[in-house]
Amino acid sequence: MARTDKLKLGTFVYTFGFHPAAWLHPGSDVNGANDIAHLAKVATVSEAAKFDFMFFADSPAAAVGHPEALARQPTKMNRFEPITAITALSMVTENLGFVATASTSYYEPYNIARLYASADHISGGRICWNVVTSDHDETGYNYNRQGLDPHADRYDRGEEFLDVVFGLWDSFEDDALLLDRENGLYHDHTKLHQLDHAGPHFQVRGPLNIARTPQGRPVIAQAGGSERGRELAARTAEIVFSLASNIDKNRAFYKDVKSRMAKYGRDPGDLKIMPGIVINVGETRAEGEARAREMVDLMHPEVGLLMLQEFLETDLHGSDLDAPFPMERMPEKAKGSVAMFEEVREFVTQGHTLRELITHYARKHTGNGLTGSCMEVADFMQEWFEAEAADGFILMCPTLPASLEDFTRLVVPELQRRGLFREAYEGATLRENLGLSWPENRYTLARGTAAG
Repeated sequence: MARTDKLKLGTFVYTFGFHPAAWLHPGSDVNGANDIAHLAKVATVSEAAKFDFMFFADSPAAAVGHPEALARQPTKMNRFEPITAITALSMVTENLGFVATASTSYYEPYNIARLYASADHISGGRICWNVVTSDHDETGYNYNRQGLDPHADRYDRGEEFLDVVFGLWDSFEDDALLLDRENGLYHDHTKLHQLDHAGPHFQVRGPLNIARTPQGRPVIAQAGGSERGRELAARTAEIVFSLASNIDKNRAFYKDVKSRMAKYGRDPGDLKIMPGIVINVGETRAEGEARAREMVDLMHPEVGLLMLQEFLETDLHGSDLDAPFPMERMPEKAKGSVAMFEEVREFVTQGHTLRELITHYARKHTGNGLTGSCMEVADFMQEWFEAEAADGFILMCPTLPASLEDFTRLVVPELQRRGLFREAYEGATLRENLGLSWPENRYTLARGTAAG
């Protein structure tokens, strides 16, 4: 059966773009990491194209690695804190939503509930929290820990954390504010609720001292890939950021996560699965491929070496770049993508040098997501959308705003011509534009159930 909904689109934000050499591109703003005007430009381009949101990835720590390589790759070394940034950007936009990442491992639930509720009020209901538990050792060292806590412990804390935040966001019922000057009553005290949560990780009394937000509560995003992640996404998430591997794997993931929602009383339409995908687009395939090659050619070998080391989880510094790959440093099996690992191993067994491998891997990692003409990109998105492998895409543009401008100029009009993408925003809030239902307040719901 043909879909009646529309494709959803978001802009993935690393400051200069997804490619590690993006800051070297002549179309980027080299001062952009500390100038909100750069991100405001990305926001206005996204909003003019009627995108759903900007998605801010984050890690609350500088990257760790070889100093010379990190000195040439500023993505994690100099960046705005995302909740601050999205609040500022909401002041220069009217309809665009904003997704900001914050970790349950390094905040307290009350802080998160208050920060995101405040941002949601300030923006008029356009905020989303991307819930993560963090996955890099370097973050823990900034928060009184020796690296990361074990994965299971982070997930246990994260699940309870999310439940507490939801409870705090329900503190005020929707109609709790009376604003009755004649009788001197600001709010109805029977519609303000103390949470009194006591659990293994958190003791939180509440209530939250800010009213219910314009969209009931901020939207929730997650990257639910593991078994526990999928289950948590089915219970709580409204956007799932997945990887665009291949259409069959994504269809299976899509079906699996959405099939779990019924047991939580949720409609599958209240969860949008949006793979992240690297985009290199031109008017022709040759033009798209030329743009991908341009970015790889801009990248310093030290940066490529750092990327390759992170993928293989092996130390390659000190190796001769123009000699064959040192096979004694090749791991026995993949730590990440098995397909990419096998391709890398096959490439080096053909006698290619380490320098050649760096270039090959960089092209695959940063330019193999979706490279082609505007028609080919539109065809790809239409196929995935209609096959229910995706509800939309989060665009990991190699450079910002240049690659985003290419996409909005070349692809968006074609998606609109095909009736796949909106020409005007449907509502005032992110929740409305995504087609998500209103989140019922637990206390209002309980009162209605008791009365019935």
